[in-house]
Amino acid sequence: MTFDLSDDLKMLKDQVRRFIDNEVIPVERDATDGFDMKPEYRAKFEAKTKELGYWFVELTEEQGGLGLGLIARVLLWEEMGRTIAGPPRKQGIFGPEVSPILLNLTHAQKQEYLIPVMNGEKTTCFALSEPDAGGDPGNIRTSAVRDGDDYVVNGYKIFITGAQSADFAQVMAVTDPVKGRRGGISSFLVDMDSPGLTIAREQCTMMDDRPCELSFENVRVPAGNLIGQEGRGFALAQDWINQGRIRHGARALGVIERSLELAVAHANQRRTFGKPLSDRQAVQWKLVDSYLDLKALRLMVYDTALRYDRGEDVRHDAYIVKMQGDRMAFEAMDRCMQIYGGSGLTKDLPIEKFWRDQRSMMITEGPEEILRGSLAKKVLQDYAQ
Repeated sequence: MTFDLSDDLKMLKDQVRRFIDNEVIPVERDATDGFDMKPEYRAKFEAKTKELGYWFVELTEEQGGLGLGLIARVLLWEEMGRTIAGPPRKQGIFGPEVSPILLNLTHAQKQEYLIPVMNGEKTTCFALSEPDAGGDPGNIRTSAVRDGDDYVVNGYKIFITGAQSADFAQVMAVTDPVKGRRGGISSFLVDMDSPGLTIAREQCTMMDDRPCELSFENVRVPAGNLIGQEGRGFALAQDWINQGRIRHGARALGVIERSLELAVAHANQRRTFGKPLSDRQAVQWKLVDSYLDLKALRLMVYDTALRYDRGEDVRHDAYIVKMQGDRMAFEAMDRCMQIYGGSGLTKDLPIEKFWRDQRSMMITEGPEEILRGSLAKKVLQDYAQ
């Protein structure tokens, strides 16, 4: 098994690494305002990625992108994971985020929704989670009932990132309660200014972001805003969720590597009792633990991305890289914080921000307990005699 990257991918990774090191990390503490990247920095960074030629790497050439596949995005996510300059759950600096769901739109829908997103004229959010359907998305209760030329949507969504600035939402709703997750959930394009759709409140989290709660009260959505076929919403979302979990693993690679960069620099510079910290076995073993995790995780993430690009089913592998990556990255940054001691707790350094963000990643897009349950079923099936 080998993970030799193509020359194009090696060049991408090297160029983005230099860009992050030279232009992003030096200003990372000033580049954000709360959870959002400041407009002047976003404009500067996006101009640079366009100059490098890495705009819309995920889209095919016919769709206006580079067609480099998921492995290319993994490399970008990995390098961006090394800095706190960009919000970890919002649009990056390599083009507006285009979800796989939006690539399934009709021609008319693309003209109204996808093209404006690609041009930066509209923004979107993904509305799936509910009070009783977070880690179990198949348990959603928001309903969409056909009424003439419209669907009438009623329900409540929570933890919707970016809803306050979105022009439209990609909403998952139940169209057939009997079928449920097996053909009874559909996806809709819903304009955020639709009558009956309100942002009930914004929540303030420890990661500085402000996800929203959305209330749908008899919101009329044109039948033409149904994405794909009725009942296929869960299948459409699953691909995005799989990619999102792989993104967790890729971002974790960057976090672990940055933790090593920070920790080694401090261990070599900081002296206690006449010796640098790097001479202490207790510190050395912490660094080795993080290094071992980095090497193992990179193999898992690259393998999963490459097999995804070959069209293989990587759903369970996505569970693994998400679960392992988030935990490994949190533990690596926790070790880094411990090596720094009191200074690691201050906002003079990026460690505490990495630490807070990475702890949250262990819950979002599938907590470990649920992923372990799904993996247990696979193990019991695969190894049954």
